[in-house]
Amino acid sequence: MNQEFLFLLLLIMVGYVFKRLNLLKEKDGEAMGRIIFNITLPALIIVTFDTVKIEPSLLLLTVIVLIYGIISLCLAWFVFRKEAKELKGTLLMLAPGYNVGIFAFPLVQTIWGAEGLAYFGMFDAGNAFILFGIVYIIASYYSKEGLTLKPRIILKKFGTSIPLMTYFIVSILNYCHLHLPSAVIDFATILSKANMPLSFLLLGLYLNFKFEKLYIKPMIKFLLFRYGTGLLFGLILYFLLPFNEMFKYTILIGLLLPIGASILPFALEFKYSTTRFIGTLTNVTIIISMLILYLFANFIL
Repeated sequence: MNQEFLFLLLLIMVGYVFKRLNLLKEKDGEAMGRIIFNITLPALIIVTFDTVKIEPSLLLLTVIVLIYGIISLCLAWFVFRKEAKELKGTLLMLAPGYNVGIFAFPLVQTIWGAEGLAYFGMFDAGNAFILFGIVYIIASYYSKEGLTLKPRIILKKFGTSIPLMTYFIVSILNYCHLHLPSAVIDFATILSKANMPLSFLLLGLYLNFKFEKLYIKPMIKFLLFRYGTGLLFGLILYFLLPFNEMFKYTILIGLLLPIGASILPFALEFKYSTTRFIGTLTNVTIIISMLILYLFANFIL
């Protein structure tokens, strides 16, 4: 297990070193991210859900993530209620979503294989509804222009999210005991193998810790809130839920994952001035969550 984590860290470092040597630039990450979200991640979802049976209880993972997302937003609103409007909106955007596809999937695949991917896939389905629905509305509401959204815009966000639509389609196929043609699965398998290296190269490409000193206090406050709340609810659900260990591990670890990868694009779309703060905080949560997963894999499993 230590060797696998070392390889993943090396992939992050390769991405970072290539950026420092100007062999790759941060703007290249946009194209790489589109490849991951629209090609390799959907391919991995297709392969995973074709080989693993979805139990009815797994649907509860999606529901739990949705409910927890709403609860964490309410708590975040109370904790950060005295912050300036734009910073408050930024912190509320960052509170409920998680980076599952790029960060968690490669690590989960290394630790638990296809079974773990199925559980975290259902977790990510609920996460996608929070990110592309509630978080997107918050981003618009706290922007300088104020709320400008219409229901069709939100529906369009859902409909154009290829990972979310892939989850939806393969879940229905799995539940109905239907399988895609073997040629499709074979092709998706080839594509899915690129998801892990591309994801961690992308994390290295975006690795950056430059930020303004005025954001140090809200950053520490946010990190204590996010990981403290996630750990508290994760442990409560772990000991109370009457499901198998994999189900409970998914909740416990899932609530301690890094900030959602779509937050920065939302901030850019609505012209927030806190984009560097979001980028730095994203990197910090990646390091913290990777350390948590490393400790979990080596001392708990």
